Amino acid sequence: MTDDLGYFGPRSITWRIHREPVSMVGGLRALLLQALHPGAMELLYERSNFHDDIWLRLESTVNYVGTVSFSPRRDVDAAAARVRAVHAALGIDDPEHLAWVHLCLVDSFLTAARASGMHLTRADADGYVAEQALAAEFVGVPADRVPTTVADVADGIAALRSTLRAIPQAKEAARTVVAPPMTLPARYQVPARIGWTTASALALGLLPRWALRMYGWPALPGRSVATAAALRTLRAATRTLPAQYREGPLYRDAKQRAEAG
Repeated sequence: MTDDLGYFGPRSITWRIHREPVSMVGGLRALLLQALHPGAMELLYERSNFHDDIWLRLESTVNYVGTVSFSPRRDVDAAAARVRAVHAALGIDDPEHLAWVHLCLVDSFLTAARASGMHLTRADADGYVAEQALAAEFVGVPADRVPTTVADVADGIAALRSTLRAIPQAKEAARTVVAPPMTLPARYQVPARIGWTTASALALGLLPRWALRMYGWPALPGRSVATAAALRTLRAATRTLPAQYREGPLYRDAKQRAEAG
């Protein structure tokens, strides 16, 4: 693996999962789960202004995940250093908070990938979690809290379940994730709203029942089956699109570097 192909590369499970457009649904699910940690949310509201510009928050998260997944190592190292600097400035260094954020991301990307019909064996899933241990290391998650298997992820989430609840800040953040303000030119408002509504509805459908109960949202019968069917349809539809619409710019650049090598 050359530095130019980053920390994972084209044969990695990370590339297979994160290059898919439906991974955005996993990202939204992760945000909704992350908000249920009261200590993390209180700290975030107290020390940052993320709730004043949710688009900036979402954009920076998407760009960071894409950078870590696909960019050359020097770019990944620089991005991780910036994130650690922001965390240090805000005093976001609690091991439990950092671990919870990572657990939610890994679990949500895997959940969305599987529900969308992506073929992942048990070994593939464990391999993805093991690969993402690097991403946890980049942001300072202590080694003893980093999962390396799917079972570790499930155990980590279960261990924190009793501490979780939907405090007012969490509910406000969730409402913004589900229906963010569309400060876009008028001609983009409707398609953006439709696209976002679809993605957020699918993210809600992928939440575990206990998370829905905490938010006070109904867990309708058959929602898992319906959500999986919709995700499979969405994935099939996006795979027919030209590459410039189907693939993110960071992945396209990485693919070109791999082909050139």
